[in-house]
Amino acid sequence: MTEDNHRHVEITRLRKARFLARNERGGELEFGEAEDGAFTPIELLLAAVAGCTAIDVDYITAKRVEADRFVVTVDADKIRDEHGNRLVDIVLRFAVDFPQTEQGDAAREVLPAAVQRSHDRLCTVGRTVETGTPIAVEIESS
Repeated sequence: MTEDNHRHVEITRLRKARFLARNERGGELEFGEAEDGAFTPIELLLAAVAGCTAIDVDYITAKRVEADRFVVTVDADKIRDEHGNRLVDIVLRFAVDFPQTEQGDAAREVLPAAVQRSHDRLCTVGRTVETGTPIAVEIESS
């Protein structure tokens, strides 16, 4: 594993059930319970799944033309079963409009393949969720 392949995020508690995520580039994102409009961890996961595929698809289609509208929604159901709390029935919906030009036609034509390619191979977040990856937990305490 090289440094280029490693990813790192630090989570710091701000107050009860409110945290700040920081990446190594200095980006910050506050999250917590569903209060004050804050994203919950589940919403962050859904945003990551949708955002990862959206970025892949945008790179592919924008080579032809910029979209007039590019909206991705993601829905899921939270359940509790013998596996514990989890999400099921995750669905991404792409609503993308391109200009009525030759370049727009080319982007429309490649859109379904771009979405499928991201889903099947490119999107690290989606691939990780679908294939399942064990999570190791370590504790440091003083």
